[in-house]
Amino acid sequence: MAQRITGVLSPVVTPFKADLSPDTERFVRQCKWLVANQVGLAVFGTNSEANSLAVDERMQLLDQLVEAGVDPARMMPGTGCCALTDSVRLTAHAVKLGCAGALMLPPFYYKGVSDEGLFRNFAEIVERVGDARLQIYLYHIPQVSQVPIGLKLIERLLKAYPKNIAGTKDSSGDWNNTKATLDAFAGEGFDVFPGSETFLLAGLRNGAKGCISATANVNPAAIHKLYAEWTSDSAERQQAGLDRIRNLFQKFPMIPAMKRAIAHWSGHVAWATVRPPLVELDAKQAAALIADLEQAGFSMPGLKG
Repeated sequence: MAQRITGVLSPVVTPFKADLSPDTERFVRQCKWLVANQVGLAVFGTNSEANSLAVDERMQLLDQLVEAGVDPARMMPGTGCCALTDSVRLTAHAVKLGCAGALMLPPFYYKGVSDEGLFRNFAEIVERVGDARLQIYLYHIPQVSQVPIGLKLIERLLKAYPKNIAGTKDSSGDWNNTKATLDAFAGEGFDVFPGSETFLLAGLRNGAKGCISATANVNPAAIHKLYAEWTSDSAERQQAGLDRIRNLFQKFPMIPAMKRAIAHWSGHVAWATVRPPLVELDAKQAAALIADLEQAGFSMPGLKG
């Protein structure tokens, strides 16, 4: 079995042109910048506006990344859709390209669904993809999806498909849930990634494999530094520094705020564009965000061009 993906991953923000089509050239450039800062690529995550992208758009962007020389072993694309057949198609494409894993939302339109229904969904995907290389990372983000992935469901899936159910991204924001998942399954080779660098240090101390975090889009080097140095004497100080920067972004809607920061430090104003129903920061919000970040000494070196 190939070595599993670990470390810090970014749910890469998706740049759009004026007509709201994906800007492939800028997307590839952003991904290469992240990889150069030692961060993996969880493309088509929540902060990628993935559920505002069609399956064909996601597949084409993946193709362009690989054609541009970005190593698919650094990628964990989001492939979970409401339609089972969309999930299968997108997941199979990611596996064919050699992606390290597939980050998979549950089908999230219907609420109050049973664990039996969710099990059948994931089981159908595994069976229909039918590839031993498939590594699924279950995406638990109940405050958004309203469809939780609980411990009993994880246990059942692991028993049924131990070679394909590789781990989870826990974006619940609830450390108690992350800790319970680590305690229950990390010892069995199930890889747990907290969904924020807020829990990076605590996660690593309890067996996590890294984190998959929105602000890895904008603060990649510093987050990776803590991942690499989490046993050092400076770890607590580094964690506090990461928390300060994240809190500045969290004062605003996160996706527009990160895109506005990238627009500012890259010099490309088009980066601020989001697809409806999201809206960009207004001028007052944008000015306040940049002022706060500059006052904190924040920058994004190497992003221009």
